[in-house]
Amino acid sequence: MRMTKKSVLSLVVVVLMMVLAACGSGGNGDKNVKASGEQANTNKPITLGFQVYGLQGEYATNLTDAMKAKAAALGVKLVVMDGKYDVSTAISQLRSLESQKVDAIILNPIDETALNDTVNQIVSGGIPVLGVNAFLTAEKLVTYVGSPDVKAGEMEAQQIMDAIGGKGSVVILEGPIGQTGQVGRKEGIYNVLKKNPDVKVIAEKTANWSRAEAMTIMENWIQTHGKDMKAVIAQNDEMAIGALNALEARGMKDVPVVGVDGVKDALQAVKDGKMLATVFQNAKAQGETVIDMAIKAAKGEQIEKKYEIPFELVTKGNVDQYLAK
Repeated sequence: MRMTKKSVLSLVVVVLMMVLAACGSGGNGDKNVKASGEQANTNKPITLGFQVYGLQGEYATNLTDAMKAKAAALGVKLVVMDGKYDVSTAISQLRSLESQKVDAIILNPIDETALNDTVNQIVSGGIPVLGVNAFLTAEKLVTYVGSPDVKAGEMEAQQIMDAIGGKGSVVILEGPIGQTGQVGRKEGIYNVLKKNPDVKVIAEKTANWSRAEAMTIMENWIQTHGKDMKAVIAQNDEMAIGALNALEARGMKDVPVVGVDGVKDALQAVKDGKMLATVFQNAKAQGETVIDMAIKAAKGEQIEKKYEIPFELVTKGNVDQYLAK
């Protein structure tokens, strides 16, 4: 078939347009490949941020050390920020980690609600936030790794009920008001107290997880209540040791004291018969698990909403196995 000049010209135009379109799509395709390549590059070093409410207590230090060791073993950088038990400092540090563009943030919050807006905004901006040890109610929190605080409160309170025969007056030392450890353990303690109507709480105050604060409070309670105090329920071991020191200074060595965490001083006090019991909280398991989950979250992998590490009761009968850890 003979083609006219006009037909040939039209064919040339069509071919040129196809060539140009192919070049254009090839260029866009290269850009897409590069973008996806950057997104899928899981070999780049991962940086995690850890905002911890405070590092004065032994448990928080143990938790942080476990996280550092796990991160180092996996070749992950961990940026630790000490909130010094202050909400405004915690918010500032979370924003700092956000501006550093870390791949994920692990949070050990000072309060279960005060950081919610900040956390939700950071997650909405593309950085996953995980909770560890102390829960917070932020809607967008990716996951939580911790232990059931209500159960810990029930376990320690029951030890006291058994020791005093379900009768007498007790005092309670609490953690920072509003933190999940304080809220949950208080609930657990009162669950047990409700079943023991002959036990009366004659004093209750926060010592902010502090050994020194607890000792001062206990010294005041000794002056006020004297021998009416039949037992001390402390929501953590640091406060339990502070109370124990105050009692020993006044020669009140027969007052049973319990705590939570299983720190070394408390374990030794249980072994020596100075402290009735403690409830072991596994800092190593919590720390290692949350690092694993943070790495998965940073890579965009699916993780569960909650990972629970059980509490364990420690008495004189089994304390040696915990001291050996």
